Amino acid sequence: MIKAKLLRIYLREGDKYRDEALYKYIIKILKENNISGATTFKGVCGYGVRGISRFDILRLSMNLPVVIECVDKEENILKVLPKITDIVGNNGLIYVMDVEVYKKNKN
Repeated sequence: MIKAKLLRIYLREGDKYRDEALYKYIIKILKENNISGATTFKGVCGYGVRGISRFDILRLSMNLPVVIECVDKEENILKVLPKITDIVGNNGLIYVMDVEVYKKNKN
């Protein structure tokens, strides 16, 4: 068992940063900062302080919820966290929690 941190970021698919999808930009930042790996999930529907995010066929709009997750050592997550916080601003929710990683050693 290895003690680690989980960084989870909630966004909307339509959020932008420097004319790029915010979730794609964050993935680049995580990679540039040597975070061990990250995954982006697209939700079907969700809501938060900015309202409901969902697929609306009548308006032909898609602004679905997006979640980015990554797990790494505490020092790596804490190093990148201020950058991510600045980039996300008021466009999402960020949280960090303790996790235990179970990984089999290579033989």
